[in-house]
Formats: sequence, structure tokens, C-alpha cells
Amino acid sequence: MSSLLLAATDANNTFVNLDIHIWEWVALIGFITLLLMLDLLLVHRRPHEIHFKEAAIESAIWISIGLAFTGVIYYIGKTSGVAPDGTHGIDVGAKAAGEYISGFLLEKSLSVDNVFVWAVIFTYFAVPKMYQFRVLFWGIFGALVLRAGFIFAGSALIERFTVTLAVFGAILLYTAYKLAFQEETEVDPEKSIVLRAVRKVVPSTDKLDGQKLFTVQNGKRLATPLFAVLVMVETTDVVFAVDSVPAIFSVSREQFIVFSSNAFAILGLRALYFLLGGMQDKFRYLHYGLGAILGFVGVKMLITFAAAQFEWPSKDFHFPTFVSLGVIFGILVITIVASLWAEKRDPRTIEAHMPGHATLTERKQRGDDLDGDGEPDPMEEVGVLGQDDADPNT
Repeated sequence: MSSLLLAATDANNTFVNLDIHIWEWVALIGFITLLLMLDLLLVHRRPHEIHFKEAAIESAIWISIGLAFTGVIYYIGKTSGVAPDGTHGIDVGAKAAGEYISGFLLEKSLSVDNVFVWAVIFTYFAVPKMYQFRVLFWGIFGALVLRAGFIFAGSALIERFTVTLAVFGAILLYTAYKLAFQEETEVDPEKSIVLRAVRKVVPSTDKLDGQKLFTVQNGKRLATPLFAVLVMVETTDVVFAVDSVPAIFSVSREQFIVFSSNAFAILGLRALYFLLGGMQDKFRYLHYGLGAILGFVGVKMLITFAAAQFEWPSKDFHFPTFVSLGVIFGILVITIVASLWAEKRDPRTIEAHMPGHATLTERKQRGDDLDGDGEPDPMEEVGVLGQDDADPNT
């Protein structure tokens, strides 16, 4: 046990340590809360369908905020950070900034797959597009809380037991293999144990009441179908957190850096969802790219474990931050360019859409069985919520 504890300390010494005060945590959480409230109460006060231009502008703003926070991390690192070799100053600030931007880029890239799963959920329940933002807002809020718990728990485990690195590395390699080489299966909300449990416990109605998650009927407070959608969104985030949270520990062990990079990457996912809506088939090689990224960070964590525990390939072996950043960025660029080139050369049609990733109309056009009765659903039949996702008034 003592060797494991010692190795854990050695492994953590390869990353930047920041002297973070309570007020800095309060300021970070307060700033994130302020951004969420402005988005909810000012920008999206009234429900409306978010089109490509609006989503592109908002996505650019969220990404800019996340990138701008690199400057904050740089300043904190420069003034209070300690490098692995015990030095202080500008070099430490640059290393801290490198760890943050690597974590931000890693989380942003892995979250793209999460965005496409949201498309599956919204399509299945035929959620009107004008109400999707409100569901995603509370979904992101819950994701921030869940990720914080995962991050602090994971950090505590790594701090105490270096074998945690090996466990995380093995999980990431397994996930990388599944993501890259196994046939993707359609998400079926009706098979979700969590959703079925919630429906049994929480009194519900099958009627929408605008964008409300709960409504009152005959004096009783009932959950609307949007609450069921929110449950599915949160459930899928837990699944994705099992991959993304261990992955980010491959580029940083400082809790403040890990949480802030994760949080700012997640905040922009709502805009990214509306920006990429219906574009998943254009990124046909995305699963290979994400699998390669997870595979890289998994191998990196296993080598870090081997270096700390067995001094292989050497006791002080460490992947430089710029190498991790370069590999992740390079894989993303290659994946996107290859996908767009393939799409230009061989465009996909409606029939090539992955099950559940097309719009409700497209799914009916290709003869999908939406209600599970064994027969294709006709074009005039409505969706799960009683409304077509393209027009909330139908």
C-alpha cells in the first residue's frame, strides 16, 4: 500500500500545482452561474427555434469565453503555480495554460458524440425545436454538478492510489475500441431503467405545457414529457462522463484546471447542438477520430502508471503538454478534413442517416418503426409527444 501511495505522489508531480484560494473557487462558480443566468433570462427568455446563424454566433461566443479563460489560468499559474521541478514564474503560467487548453480541447471533442446522442433523444420524443433549449439548459446545469462530483472523486482516488491511473487507462482503451470498431447501436429511451423508474415514482402526464418540466392538472403537480427527456439527457451525460473525466486527468491533475476546462467546454454544448443539428452524417469518420483520441490518452495514462510504479520507461518519464495538445488537435483536424472530403466526393442521402439521428420526417420517409408496433409509420402519423419535431403546432 505504501508503494502505491508513494507512486501516486510521484505521478502527480509531473503536472502543475496551483495554490487556489476559496475566493477563486467562489469567483469561478459565480462567473459560470452568471453566464447561465444571462443565457436563460436574457438571451433565451422566450422560447424560439434556434437557427444556424444564431447557433453559430452563440457557439463562437462560448468558445471565445472558454479560450479567454486560458489567460486567467496563465496568470494564476505565473503568480502562484509550482512546476514539477519546483520552479515558479512565467514558465509555470505557460504550462498551466497548456494543461487547461488541452483539457478544454479534449472535452470539447469528446462532447461532439454526446451532442449527436441528444439528437437521437429529441428525435425519438419528437420534442418541438422551440422547447429543446430549455431542456438542454437544465441538462447542462445538471451535467456541471455531476462532472464536479466525478472530478473531485477521481482526483481523490488518483491522489491516494496510483493504480487508479491503470484502471482509467484500461477503461479508455476499451471505450476507444468500442467507439472505433464496433457497430453503433441506436439509443432506445424505452429500454432505459432510469427512465422507467422515474415514470413509476414521478406522477406524469403525456401532454406538453409549453417548455415547462412540470405542470398542474386537476390540482395535481405532474411531470411533463419534457421531464422524461431531461432524465434521458442527464443519464447519457453520466455515461459520457465515465469516458471524458478519466481522459482529462491525462493532461492535468490540478482540480481547478480540470473543472474549469470541463465546465467551459460543456457550457457551449447547447449552441453546438443547434449548430451541428442534422450534420452528423457529414462527419462519417468522427468515431475513428474520437476512438484514436481516447486510445492515445488511455495509453498515456498506462505509461504514466508504469513510470510511477515500475520506473518504465523511466522514473521521470512524462508526456510534455504540447505533445498531448498537438496529438489531440492533429487527430481532430485529420478527422474533420477527411470526413468533409469524403462527403464532398460521396454525399450521403436520407437512407444513409444513422437510426434516430434524422429528423422525424426523414425517419418516416425511410419507413422507420417509431411506435414499436412492427410496422413502418405513415407520414401523417404524429410523434411520441403527439407533435412533429419540425412544427410544434401540428
